[in-house]
Amino acid sequence: MAPSLDRPPLRADERTALIGWLDLQRQILRWKCDGLSEADAHRSVIPTSPATTMAGLISHMRWVEHTWLEVVFLGGDKTQNPSFDRTVEGADWRADGVPLTQLLVRYETQCARSNEIVAAASLDDVGRHPDFRDAGANLRWILIHLVEETGRHAGHADIVRELLDGVKGYY
Repeated sequence: MAPSLDRPPLRADERTALIGWLDLQRQILRWKCDGLSEADAHRSVIPTSPATTMAGLISHMRWVEHTWLEVVFLGGDKTQNPSFDRTVEGADWRADGVPLTQLLVRYETQCARSNEIVAAASLDDVGRHPDFRDAGANLRWILIHLVEETGRHAGHADIVRELLDGVKGYY
């Protein structure tokens, strides 16, 4: 279970390094889903965190990307993002009945959209959404945060995968 995952170049410019590290963490998260049955993808293995399934992690990370780049940075409509639904706890983690392959396609699509947004902006540009204090952050800060959050959840995926079927691996 060890795909070819490469770190960004050692002497990359800032943008290449930031996107390279983010893409690597995204790849690791997807890799942890390889070969999972649909039942295992939706199976909870942490009794105190029932939404922390592989499917839930992928769903959540799709919406994290949307939150930070489309809503906070571009100033887009937050009503289309379940992360902002205060009536359902953890709505962005909900993946009931959605096949893992579909969740992965949605995540891939969101990551591609995120990369388009980043490519069209300066790292010094700041967010535009008037409702969020974090919109005052520049794109550089947002990308560093996305590397941190994606890496953190890739680590969760390591643990969930090992608890599901014993499969472990590091690139």
